[in-house]
Parts: sequence; structure tokens; C-alpha cells
Amino acid sequence: MQHHVNPAGLPPTNGYSHAVSFTGTMVVVSGQVPLDADGRVVGADDPRAQTRQVFHNLRGALAAAGTDLARVVKLTVFLTNMGDLADFRSVRDEFIDPLRPPASSLVQVSGLVHPAFRVEIEALAVAG
Repeated sequence: MQHHVNPAGLPPTNGYSHAVSFTGTMVVVSGQVPLDADGRVVGADDPRAQTRQVFHNLRGALAAAGTDLARVVKLTVFLTNMGDLADFRSVRDEFIDPLRPPASSLVQVSGLVHPAFRVEIEALAVAG
């Protein structure tokens, strides 16, 4: 993988690469939500706890496909409240190498499938 964090002529980034190039088999991970292994909502009023649970779920889905968070090339993040952005970024940086961040899109949405969900993240990764 080659991370193009800040190519000439593009604006500075905050935790993402403008582009990531790679070869290999792509793994597509469905949007992960803040549910634990028993299907319970984690951190209904805590965006950090919700984001942490989502990254744990991403890690598990990627492991099942034979890869890991270090091989993620693209994240798509859905937040219901842009006031949660700083919390999201803080937790994201616990899981993603800030020197090799994936490409990323962030979208504010009016709601997710469950009213208690504040964040959902889907990922593209390279198989390990």
C-alpha cells in the first residue's frame, strides 16, 4: 500500500490520506454500528464509547476476512451529530496509524437504523 497523505496542490488532512493505492484482494466490510456481541447498544449517550465499539466490530469483521485495521484503505463514516467529530477523531486515532491513515469520507446523517446509534463506519481493506 502507498498512502498519499498530502499530495502537492491538495489541502492539508486531519487523520486521512487523500488517496491510497494498493494491489491485492479487496475486502469490503459492511457498516458497523455500536452493538456488542450480544446485540446490545453500547454507550447510548457516549460518542467515544460508541466509536470504540464500532472500531472493535470493524476489527472483528476484518479478522474474519483475514486482514486487519492496518490494511484498511478507505473508511466511510456516518455521524448523526457533528458535535461528536472530535470524539470520533480521538478514538479513531487509537485504532488507525496516524502516519498511514486510510482514505476517508465523513457524512452527517439525520439518523441511523437505530435511534440510539450515533456512528456507523464501513471499510475497504486489502486482504492479508
